[in-house]
Amino acid sequence: MNQEAQKVRGLYALHLLLSAGGALAIVAQAMWISRVINAVFLGRQTLIAVGTDLLLAVVTVGVRAGLAWGTSLSAAAITIPVKTGLRARLMAHLTRLGPAYTSEARSGELVLTATEGIDALDAYFRDYLPGVVTALFVPLIILIGVFPVDLLSFVILVITAPLIPLMMILIGKSAGALARRQYQEMGRLGAHFLDVMQGLTTLKLFNRSRRQIEVIGRITHEFREATLGVLRVAFLSAFMLEMLATLSVAIVAVEIGLRLISGRMSFEGALFVLIVAPEFYAPLRLLGAKFHAGTEGAAAAERIFEILDTPLPQRSVGKSSIPADRTLRLEAVSFHYPQSSHATLTGIDLIIRQGERVALVGESGGGKSTLAALLLRFITPTQGQITLGGISLQEIALDQWRAQIGWVSQHPYLFHATVRENLLIGRPDASESALQEAVRAAGAESFIAQLPQGLDTPCGERGLRLSGGQVQRIAAARAFLRDAPFLILDEVTANLDPLNEHLIEETLRRLLRGRTTLIIAHRLNTLVDVDRICVLGGGRIVEQGSHRELIALNGEYRRLWDAYHI
Repeated sequence: MNQEAQKVRGLYALHLLLSAGGALAIVAQAMWISRVINAVFLGRQTLIAVGTDLLLAVVTVGVRAGLAWGTSLSAAAITIPVKTGLRARLMAHLTRLGPAYTSEARSGELVLTATEGIDALDAYFRDYLPGVVTALFVPLIILIGVFPVDLLSFVILVITAPLIPLMMILIGKSAGALARRQYQEMGRLGAHFLDVMQGLTTLKLFNRSRRQIEVIGRITHEFREATLGVLRVAFLSAFMLEMLATLSVAIVAVEIGLRLISGRMSFEGALFVLIVAPEFYAPLRLLGAKFHAGTEGAAAAERIFEILDTPLPQRSVGKSSIPADRTLRLEAVSFHYPQSSHATLTGIDLIIRQGERVALVGESGGGKSTLAALLLRFITPTQGQITLGGISLQEIALDQWRAQIGWVSQHPYLFHATVRENLLIGRPDASESALQEAVRAAGAESFIAQLPQGLDTPCGERGLRLSGGQVQRIAAARAFLRDAPFLILDEVTANLDPLNEHLIEETLRRLLRGRTTLIIAHRLNTLVDVDRICVLGGGRIVEQGSHRELIALNGEYRRLWDAYHI
């Protein structure tokens, strides 16, 4: 986090100047007050005689209050650019990591990190780091002011001052471990709660909702215990720091009192030291209290920077444009997920010519979706290369390449927005006539007309207010509107009833005309009309050809076909 602090070093420098000014004001205030009191009570001087010194004391108090206000504002201002920049970096990094990373993480935990996790850094940058600056320079300036007045008090202050940071460090070690556990428990609670909310229908159907109430209660109890553990250490630390500061001030007061009684110290000097002694320990004491707030931010920062330190998929800048030849070639392409013990794809050689319709079939886990992710450039091949018209796909600008792709999946994602807004995601600048044409081409015109507000009807989160067939037709309309020359269809007709499956197939036949298409499917009856079928098995292409050729081959495809028609 020191690198983040460096980005606002100007604000920290301002905070340092204001803190130093505040320390000088403390010394000046103590000097004028001790001089006025000494002159009035021992020198028997009148108000007029001490009027100038009294006025200077009042002005110094006002200056000190203004500097304290500025110090608080500068500390608060530090967090704004740090949090804003860090949140932007985190979201941008997660976006660049793509679905390959986010699909492996728990959504609730990522949301918590991007929201509460960033906010937890507020105390670290606003309180703890400025507190370190204040604790370093305010006592130092006070020591410089005490040195010419009383050498013995100066020595006592120097000896006792390190006791407070030492106690803070000793207690802070256990506080840091407890704060990390507390943040982990909070992340687990948030992630589990989101899982329960998303799966509430399933829990109700299987009568497991009460069981989840017990689980949430147990996780909440563990989070509460972790929080109480942090608070216990924080209160213990505050007690010890207050006690040390009080004892240190008491030692200074006792030694000053003894010397004052014996006549070895002037009243004005003694009063000056007594006034500044509590101010000397105050920044150290406050730093101890802020240290525990900082440990919570440090615990959150561990997860934030763990995400930021996750290497991005290897991507070249990509300066080439889309070539005229749209032939896709996969040459000895292999891919290995870091968490997997074996390669998902091995030595894939595949040619998809412009305008060709190619289908991928095979058992679940055979690598079909991974191959689609490679073409979408969510991930990059571990070995081999993918080319378009002889140009490496990595050399083509990512935005240009994805603009060539229309994608319809088994579970199209519809945002909590209107039908119109969900359609325009693929082409925000589309005209109303183009939008209506895409809706008609997808066969969605009739059911959209029956919606309460037509195209302006909210879909609900994940399209929950629409049927599965309606969601698929909206996804197809989105692909029509995008009008991309290359299509990837991923299990589009899965989980649909026969009527909706037939309607979607008719829609897709219109969508496929003149487009290069990669179809991933388990329902083999939908693949009879494709140009070529590739059978994946064990991460390799074990067979490829037309439907008739593969049936005649009597191999893996025939086995899948027979199993499908049992």
